[in-house]
Amino acid sequence: MKISTKGRYALRMMADIAEHQKDGYVTLKDVALRQGISKKYLEQIALHISQAGMLRAVRGYQGGYMLAKPASEYDVHSILEVVEGSMAPVTCLQQTQNTCERQAACRTLPLWIGLEKLIRDYLSGITLEDVVEGRIPVVKETPYNRVVQ
Repeated sequence: MKISTKGRYALRMMADIAEHQKDGYVTLKDVALRQGISKKYLEQIALHISQAGMLRAVRGYQGGYMLAKPASEYDVHSILEVVEGSMAPVTCLQQTQNTCERQAACRTLPLWIGLEKLIRDYLSGITLEDVVEGRIPVVKETPYNRVVQ
């Protein structure tokens, strides 16, 4: 499983809106400038998230976007799922019902089920408020998350 640019930008956009909406609706132009993301790309992402009911949009002067609920009521998994689709690591787990003809004999299926549960539990346990406040649980360092000086 790989989170695409769309997923990463969606989370950054939602966190930016959550952080700046105290003064009213947040424009995508402002989000784009602060985050260094194309406004056009943010418009596509905001449309999906708005259609899912996570954002309220107002057009025109003084318009923009605002979270439909408090940041504490959004979890990272739900936000990513809106723009990425299923977060399952393998195709056979992307549907509610596994229809793979090999599932009864598949020796690796329990591994993928366990991985999917770890991903879901971890991402569901982090709220948008946690992201904004910098309260993301620290995971042991790996070769992939070291900061290069």
